[in-house]
Amino acid sequence: MEALEGLVTINGTDIWKEYGAFLTEEKRGGRENLTAIMTPAKAKSHVGVNIRELDGTKYSARLDVRSEERDVTLHFAIFARTREEWLEHYRAFITLLKQGRNGWLTFRFRQLGLTMRMFYVSSTAYKPLTYLWREGVQASRFKVTFKEPEPSF
Repeated sequence: MEALEGLVTINGTDIWKEYGAFLTEEKRGGRENLTAIMTPAKAKSHVGVNIRELDGTKYSARLDVRSEERDVTLHFAIFARTREEWLEHYRAFITLLKQGRNGWLTFRFRQLGLTMRMFYVSSTAYKPLTYLWREGVQASRFKVTFKEPEPSF
């Protein structure tokens, strides 16, 4: 479990150490998180002039490429040794994601050497990996969509 320490921080907090949270994939060998993080944002459209008397559309001699904001959907899991600990971590982690610092979340992905500034948009229903009604180890996973207004790519 020490391998999960420091891999992802949000607003400077190690999500594994504080909440028992980590990035996971849908299936073994999946790459959904890496794909979501590394997919470049769409380019903003260029303004052109469509003059009736001329063919085509006229654009500036210099086209400055700028990025649109983008959505990033990440897959998380939360693990805890007891039901009470899991409930506490789950609620606190969701609160962190929704509130951040003035609504903002600064993600740091250590292995990628990448920092992203985003805010919470939505979440899917969590999928239990264990029975919450029973005492003992608890785990679940869920997807969260964030908005990155100034894309890192």
